[in-house]
Amino acid sequence: MGQIAVLDRNMINMIAAGEVIERPASVVKELVENSIDAGATKITVSVEDGGRKLISVADNGRGMDGDDLARAFESHTTSKIKSSSDLQAISTLGFRGEALASIASVAQVRAVSRPVPSTALRTGLERSEGTQESTGANCIEIDCGNKDSISPCSGDYGTTIQIRDIFYKLPARRKFLRTANTEMGHISEQFTRIALANDGLDLTLTHNGRELHRLLSGQGLCRRIAELFPALSSRASEDLIEAASNEKGLSILALLGKPGISRTNNRFQYVFLNGRFIRDKFISHAIKEAYRGLLEPNRFPVVFLFIEMPHEDYDVNVHPTKIEVRFYNANLVHSQVLGALREKLLGTDLQTQAKLPEIPRAGGDSPRSGLMRDQRIADAMAEFFNKHRPPQTQQQIKFQPAPRGGSHSVSHESSMRQDRKFLQIHDSFIVAQTDKGFVIVDQHALHEQIIYEDLCRRIRQSKLESQKLLIPESFKLDTSAAEALQSNMELIEKLGIELVPFGPGTMAVQAFPTLLSDIQPLDFVQDLVDLLEHKEVGLDAETLLDEILDMAACKAAIKAGQKLSDSEIERLLADRQDAESASRCPHGRPTTITFSIADLEKQFKRT
Repeated sequence: MGQIAVLDRNMINMIAAGEVIERPASVVKELVENSIDAGATKITVSVEDGGRKLISVADNGRGMDGDDLARAFESHTTSKIKSSSDLQAISTLGFRGEALASIASVAQVRAVSRPVPSTALRTGLERSEGTQESTGANCIEIDCGNKDSISPCSGDYGTTIQIRDIFYKLPARRKFLRTANTEMGHISEQFTRIALANDGLDLTLTHNGRELHRLLSGQGLCRRIAELFPALSSRASEDLIEAASNEKGLSILALLGKPGISRTNNRFQYVFLNGRFIRDKFISHAIKEAYRGLLEPNRFPVVFLFIEMPHEDYDVNVHPTKIEVRFYNANLVHSQVLGALREKLLGTDLQTQAKLPEIPRAGGDSPRSGLMRDQRIADAMAEFFNKHRPPQTQQQIKFQPAPRGGSHSVSHESSMRQDRKFLQIHDSFIVAQTDKGFVIVDQHALHEQIIYEDLCRRIRQSKLESQKLLIPESFKLDTSAAEALQSNMELIEKLGIELVPFGPGTMAVQAFPTLLSDIQPLDFVQDLVDLLEHKEVGLDAETLLDEILDMAACKAAIKAGQKLSDSEIERLLADRQDAESASRCPHGRPTTITFSIADLEKQFKRT
């Protein structure tokens, strides 16, 4: 009937371009990855008008002769795989043979390539005209699939490909391109991903003739991160923690951002597998779990994660842009990443360092402003010492001789007060002296973390110890709440809470954990019911238990505004030294801010 037609090759390429070439940034990604696969050590990317007018990628890779150059822009032509068995262990960034053909079908293309002599490749000799096997450069031009013949031209070793007026014959596609700045932002992101995965390459990016990045090989990963993300941190080497492991066939290298530089989205999480940028839900979950309790729930850590593993252990041929992979043992990858990151974070001092204001230069203050500042400092110090002046009785005890015989408790107590190196302010914060300065402790956040760790430690061993209530406390509950309790009864028993029926639609708290004796049992159980009833769908048992322990620790901890005795403060500070990770509370807020003597001396102009 003539309704079924065979599409011509150029139409096939244009349809394929819809999957592979989404915007100019996709072109940059494909061309730069080809350059890397060709062994290039230096790559220059030049862009005009956000890539809509021009994209040029020049490299010093192996290059191609005339025949290969012509064949490279045909559909499904590639030098990277030869047979189906090669698909089981793909070690190159590109392999499908679709990219160049798709690009050439939607833009004007000019490619110049000159192959490096095989003797130079074998021996590492200088790439020069004097090599006996030297071959000249060749050029090919293509206009939306219409190819000119190969012609000789002048050109250096390697390949240069220029892409002009992308989608100019496809107005339906071109109208979806955004502004030049938006498209350039996507190109910069692709450039960043490639630059992070290949810190041994010289990479340059220019836009409209202005150089945006010039990255040199051998500068180190931290330095490259600092250049690519100037807004992230001016102290990348200080704010990033290196973690590494090599177990069960997985080699992991990670640069982990300290909680203080976390962000409101996951934009600064970069994961690479054998040099390829990927997104994977198992790895994302492992990163989230590694920072559990170190960050607030709505914050995302800064992470640069590099994974090396055998190519046959995963399949990269599952997505047109190769940004997703399928692991044959995803649970192993998850556990290895989580273990390496979590162990490093828990073993690192993550205390928040105080950031004092910069001292203005001496010449920058007028005499009047300097006097006013000095007066403000003097007034503040006078007010502080007036508020915290020790009682007169302590001064009298200090200078009285110790009584002969009898109890020394009075003099001992006086000595303790005079020797103490801490102070509670506003009944909420504790200022404590350290060898290198002093710390300010949030008493609620620190106590919350200490209780949380104690709960976790005890519940790993067995269920929490409980004590029978003299008078059971009853509460009403509807059908959904009753179902939530019934389906989580094993978890409730593990917490040391005993609930018994107490009439129609009523339950009673019969026993409650001794570790939470300062909490009203009924209030806690009602909050627990709410949490169980409205938990996220698919929430695993371990995460649910962790949320419950977070809630328990928060309720049982010392509150802000609660006056503490000296012995209670001493106990809290002592427990801080023994805590596994005392720098953050379970919700990720800092418990301690550290001030150094050097910072104080700088503020008072003593250095």
